[in-house]
Amino acid sequence: MSSTVSNLMAARRLRIHGFVQGVGFRWAMAREAEAQGASGWVRNRFDGTVEALVCGDDATVARLIAWARIGPEAADVSRVEVELAEETHSPGFSRQPSA
Repeated sequence: MSSTVSNLMAARRLRIHGFVQGVGFRWAMAREAEAQGASGWVRNRFDGTVEALVCGDDATVARLIAWARIGPEAADVSRVEVELAEETHSPGFSRQPSA
């Protein structure tokens, strides 16, 4: 098997539950995603959750999912729902308005 298998692009939509708004979650996730070289976005949801689209190679996406299960220091994540998503072609990782 070729070494390019680890470079496959993955995309996942995350829904993060718990005490995750008002604690800098979006800012911290955007910083972490940029450091990892991922693309996508993160936003608050009106239901109190945080939603994110994370795109990158499989390892990068897995690291960001693991990070989201903990979040920034002030957060208290109770669970993270993960589902397949279509990858975005936009470079970078942005904070989006609440939805």
